[in-house]
Amino acid sequence: MLKILKYSFFDLVRSRWSYVYFLFYLLLSSVLLFLNNNISNAIITLLNVVIVLVPLIGTIFGVMYYYDSQEFTQLLLAQPIKRKSIFMGQFLGVATSLSLSVLLGLGIPFALYGLFQSNVIFDFLILIVVAVFLSFIFSALAFNIALSNTNKIKGFGYAILLWLFLAVIYDGAFLIALIYFQEYPLDKFTLIATLFNPIDLSRILILLKLDISALLGYTGAIFKDFFGTLFGSLVSLGVLVIWVVLPLWRMVRLAKRKDF
Repeated sequence: MLKILKYSFFDLVRSRWSYVYFLFYLLLSSVLLFLNNNISNAIITLLNVVIVLVPLIGTIFGVMYYYDSQEFTQLLLAQPIKRKSIFMGQFLGVATSLSLSVLLGLGIPFALYGLFQSNVIFDFLILIVVAVFLSFIFSALAFNIALSNTNKIKGFGYAILLWLFLAVIYDGAFLIALIYFQEYPLDKFTLIATLFNPIDLSRILILLKLDISALLGYTGAIFKDFFGTLFGSLVSLGVLVIWVVLPLWRMVRLAKRKDF
């Protein structure tokens, strides 16, 4: 698995898409630091970009890599190598290369601007941790979609729909439910519904660490009472780990059963 991971990782790192992805974050964070002249404000602005763009790129890139490397995958399957090792190696190669692009693209400008001498270094680390988690989660979901659909067009379509649902539609349905059932106690429902969406969970984690939960009103107070505590932080990180593990478990099952 390590050899396949190493090959996939260096193959992706040398691709132009990785350079474009890295340069986008490098340019964006440099411009934000120049315009805001404040590290904390730049982190808050980057939050919205990272929360939306990282899942989208992770999903599309994961699906694209699977379909583009199908012939190489079939060659590997003809060798005495476990299917689990092949797909886990490819997945880790994709997720690690995407995470590295985000880490370096955001990290270099902030480091040069004096991040390590500021008091918001912990907030920046939370942003990076969330970006890494989202890269791993949506890369795993992308491999699940690609393994379930031989047709490339269907695979890309389902990938876009998945991102659209979790990034946009889920929030709309959640808001409608809150308005429709506003006369009932919704504290537990609000917390549980947040755990079922990794994008919302990541957004809440960063907002609370940046101490701007007051912008969320009454809902922010509920989130702060739970996610603002050590127990809440551990639960939310544990849920993000589950969001990585469950798709990986299903990916291995699909790979073992699939007739290539």
